[in-house]
Amino acid sequence: MKKLIFTFVLAIFSTALFAQKYAFVDSQYILENIPAYKAAQQELDNSSKKFQKELETIKAELNQMYKDFQAESVLLSEDMKRKREDVIISKEKNYKTLQRKYFGREGDLYKQRQNLVKPIQDQIFNAVKELATEGNYAVIFDKAGGAAMLFTNPKYDLSDKVLEKLGYKN
Repeated sequence: MKKLIFTFVLAIFSTALFAQKYAFVDSQYILENIPAYKAAQQELDNSSKKFQKELETIKAELNQMYKDFQAESVLLSEDMKRKREDVIISKEKNYKTLQRKYFGREGDLYKQRQNLVKPIQDQIFNAVKELATEGNYAVIFDKAGGAAMLFTNPKYDLSDKVLEKLGYKN
């Protein structure tokens, strides 16, 4: 009896499963074919390099200050040593604060990325959503996200249709 019920449930489940329409897109491919994304990515890279260069300059100054302190510490009084250490510690704190300001969770680079890239990603999401509604797709996967899809039939790839929906031709 259990076998019969199991077979019946499996038959119903497989019928429901096959009745659904599935498709996939490659969001990385879509993004690479949108000029505004490339420009935004270049701007983000430039900002990141600028921030990194500024931090590297401060780090080099810190390293030099520390080396100078070590070399001169035998000649300094306790009061002078403490003052120099305080200056170095203060500069290190400023360095870490600046690092968080640029690259932290809510840092400048994150905010810039939100302003430049998120609107493009939202457009893509809306285009995919429209295609899903128009084509009656139950699920649309993104193969760029590292999803474990061992095989994908190109006839179900909607990436070019998403680009068309966004007004781009490939």
